[in-house]
Amino acid sequence: MDNVSQIRMFFLLGLNETNNHRFTLFFLTLLCYCVTLLVNISVIGTIIMDKNLHEPMYILVCTFCMNGLYGTTGFYPKFLWDLLSPVHVISYSGCLVQAQVIMSFVCSELSVLSVMAYDRYVAICRPLQYHSVMSKQRLITLVCYSWLMPFFIVATNMFLTSGLRLCSPYITGFFCVNWTIVKLACFPAETAVNNIVAYIMIIIYLFHGLLIVLSYMYLIKTCENSIENKAKFMQTCVPHLTSLLIFFVTIVFDLIILRFGSKAFPQTFKNFAAIEILVIPPLINPLIYGFKLTKIRNRVLGVLTLKFK
Repeated sequence: MDNVSQIRMFFLLGLNETNNHRFTLFFLTLLCYCVTLLVNISVIGTIIMDKNLHEPMYILVCTFCMNGLYGTTGFYPKFLWDLLSPVHVISYSGCLVQAQVIMSFVCSELSVLSVMAYDRYVAICRPLQYHSVMSKQRLITLVCYSWLMPFFIVATNMFLTSGLRLCSPYITGFFCVNWTIVKLACFPAETAVNNIVAYIMIIIYLFHGLLIVLSYMYLIKTCENSIENKAKFMQTCVPHLTSLLIFFVTIVFDLIILRFGSKAFPQTFKNFAAIEILVIPPLINPLIYGFKLTKIRNRVLGVLTLKFK
């Protein structure tokens, strides 16, 4: 048992500079969380209730929104509690669970985006084979893959982290991620396996990113000489590309601060960079799909019209 941490509580130091504005931040954060829940649940409910939307593209959008709810659940409730609490602490096991949820959410986000890119590639480049390729069975397999593979990869990393002996209970941020826990290890040499698994995970998801880029390169080439394909691309691929751009900008910015951030950056700036991936995509993505995809927009507007008549 010598290699198991005796720390049972972590102190989150990231919110120490916000004490003077915590009530304002609490109400703004609560508003943001409520809007995020509303827009995601609206899109999910619309797709589930309307049988005309039980197509691969819309089911993947539903999966995307569900993943957004999963990720925000791992962040917002604890963050809101800490904004009203004079002491910002989290249990050891709670920290590991939060790190698991947040990291698996981020990885699942990229997995779902890669599956959506594949779906659009088949729909536009191989339209006659679309229903046979994107069969119900294959769709279920792809959705399970986009959720379960990230979960188990991250769980492996978290299992390794749970075996590290930690020499400090102080986390510089205001929520837990694996890297911030690993940095507290007493003996950096013991983190070698953690780093190897982390780099394997990065390579896997870089491959996902490459798959998305290649899919869209081929899609753009295919759509160049076809007005019909151009229209289909603008209608169904632009929302996906927008979500993809938001994801990459936020995750790259976050990784730069997390891995290479120094004391030159003020804590407030680092806090903002850290929460981007947990706040912006889950809030913006359902709005993008809700307004851009005609079937979802018409269904939502129809429900609202009936409700307020």
